[in-house]
Amino acid sequence: MLTDLYVFADSPVHRARPVVKIAALVVLCTSLFIIEGWTAVTVAGVLVFAGFALAGLGPRHAIVSLRPALWILVAIFAVQLYMSDVVFAGFIVARFVVLILAAALVTLTTRTSEFVDGILSALRFAPAWVPKAQIALAVSLFLRFVPLVRTALDDVREAQRARGLDRNIKAILVPLVVRILKTADEVSQAIYARSFD
Repeated sequence: MLTDLYVFADSPVHRARPVVKIAALVVLCTSLFIIEGWTAVTVAGVLVFAGFALAGLGPRHAIVSLRPALWILVAIFAVQLYMSDVVFAGFIVARFVVLILAAALVTLTTRTSEFVDGILSALRFAPAWVPKAQIALAVSLFLRFVPLVRTALDDVREAQRARGLDRNIKAILVPLVVRILKTADEVSQAIYARSFD
């Protein structure tokens, strides 16, 4: 079953228009790469955490959002530490953490249907040759597949833990990929059956 990551609440962040939230996310992420230094990361981090608090989201939501990227962040830190120093490595990881949490804030406070409507609204002035409906559908499916992959990973990990294979990366990745590809094939067949060009 395809679900989204939306957390039900009635906060100013939840009620904000999707286009505004997406635009704010783009501006924040772009600013973090244009303006170098710890000051920009600190200010952006404070804004993101203020957004979490205003939306009624607790530390648990932030931890859950960061957990899938934990090993990637560790790998990035190790590579940057090898190539530079601990300060620069910490800066790079901190910037990625802020980016991930900012994206999570938008995702957790916006329904998938609102995302699609917001994207269609943003594309209303686009040229006629731009496939607006297809772009909105692609974004919708992507947002729905994110929690699906996480749920599938948890299910496969639990099943392999019962077999004593939870530390075997191949025993986890192979069934996970097969399961995701099967679901993707089912979704594509459903789209084809509805004659969505």
